[in-house]
Amino acid sequence: MSAAFKASPCPTLQRRAEFLCVAAKGRKAPVHGLVLQALPRDDTGPARFGFTVTKKVGNAVVRNRTRRRLKEAARLLFAASPMIGVDLVLIGRDATRGRDFLDLQDDIRRAMRKVGVA
Repeated sequence: MSAAFKASPCPTLQRRAEFLCVAAKGRKAPVHGLVLQALPRDDTGPARFGFTVTKKVGNAVVRNRTRRRLKEAARLLFAASPMIGVDLVLIGRDATRGRDFLDLQDDIRRAMRKVGVA
């Protein structure tokens, strides 16, 4: 694929400590297809995303597919309306893997409104 058609990925949370900080201090919004945790930061950097799917969802293949769906939905939303100064963690549920992609995007939007970052 040529570079003109590649979409840039969202900035991501990398370390376990970052995920734990968002879980401990951030706001949480469970919706049908996922759980969103959000923590505002004191800087003006772009929003950073973290993606996780527990073993309850299925084996590694199913979890990775679910995580890829979450990443793509977040990437498209972030490209449409970039955010700054917030860390977001999206936790995949069992319902995430069978959820229609547009419904999954709506779930993310609804969760972002619930935590007050949209």
